Amino acid sequence: MEAIRVVAQLMDVAARTAPKSAGQDFVVTGILLGEEVKRLGKAMIAYGEKTGKHNFDRDGENVLNSECVFLVGLKDAEALGLDCGACGEEVCLVPNTYEGEFKGPQCAFRLLDMGIALGSAVKVAAMHNVDNRIMYRAGAVAREIGQIDADFVMGVPLSATGKSIYYDR
Repeated sequence: MEAIRVVAQLMDVAARTAPKSAGQDFVVTGILLGEEVKRLGKAMIAYGEKTGKHNFDRDGENVLNSECVFLVGLKDAEALGLDCGACGEEVCLVPNTYEGEFKGPQCAFRLLDMGIALGSAVKVAAMHNVDNRIMYRAGAVAREIGQIDADFVMGVPLSATGKSIYYDR
């Protein structure tokens, strides 16, 4: 549906222009359409089966039934350097030294930047009556299968049907 593609592009503008700590931008975005959405949904289901982790199948089915997936992540984010302790350490750690579903640690301020970008993006979707849901599982698998070059990612599937497919799950 063309309207959802346009809303995803508007979400991208909102995420890109969201304020960032100290004016430093480490936020990256992506838009998946068509076969890339199907590839992600199938990979999410397979990931859940392979790892035994719960709800990757449920969320993968949601993605398979979506028109589009908007991705928001962090890439090579540097610690802000405040030694504030919000990450749980007394002094800022070197980011991205651990590899799991995501790379970490991540500076709490950079995570806030990403959260503000996500909030700005989903606000745009809501303003245009496009159903959406922020999903960590979609982001983790999109990262794993190379659909976005990012260290920490969230996915936002988009749908416009008579009833939200993300509500009664």
